[in-house]
Amino acid sequence: MALIIDYYMVPVSPWTYLGHQRFGEIAATHQAQIRMRPFDLNQVLPRTGGVLFKDRHPARLAYRLAELARFRDALGLPLNIKPAYFPADGQMAARLIIAAEQQFGPDVAFKLAQALLAAVWTREMNVADPSTLATIAAECGVPSDCLEVAHSSHIEAIYAQNTEDAVAANVFGAPSYVLNGEVFWGQDRLSLLQLALEKLKR
Repeated sequence: MALIIDYYMVPVSPWTYLGHQRFGEIAATHQAQIRMRPFDLNQVLPRTGGVLFKDRHPARLAYRLAELARFRDALGLPLNIKPAYFPADGQMAARLIIAAEQQFGPDVAFKLAQALLAAVWTREMNVADPSTLATIAAECGVPSDCLEVAHSSHIEAIYAQNTEDAVAANVFGAPSYVLNGEVFWGQDRLSLLQLALEKLKR
């Protein structure tokens, strides 16, 4: 049985960044296919019980920073917990990932997503800027015309459908990994996703 994991991700999310590489390694170990599903979290949160970043209580915002530092140190990953360009509009970055997957396949899209996440959280780059997106795409071997494709109505429709599918799947945060209809929310649930994959392989 082919194992498929729907990866609901946001390319400006620190938690998505912290889990991205590990998720790829876990999926590869279990020969699971990753279905990239970049989506609009701001459209999903009000519909599935979440709170928009701008509306969160100061206590939650302060705890978020503490947790980012804890996970950064525990995982040994570089991370600026207060990057220059956050919050940033990640919609075009998300659509660029979709366009790259459509044109070059999931492996290229996954690599590009890693680069976009790192651009925000380690390189102090603005992924809402088209020239920045073009630079990152080129670094990943993705030609510049992919950015034009990302602006197309076809890619916009896929992005919108991913967002609707996230609501239907009961996703309420990013990253969310959906395996056989079961939602695993957050990079700190990757060990539980790994256990679920191991059970399916028995």
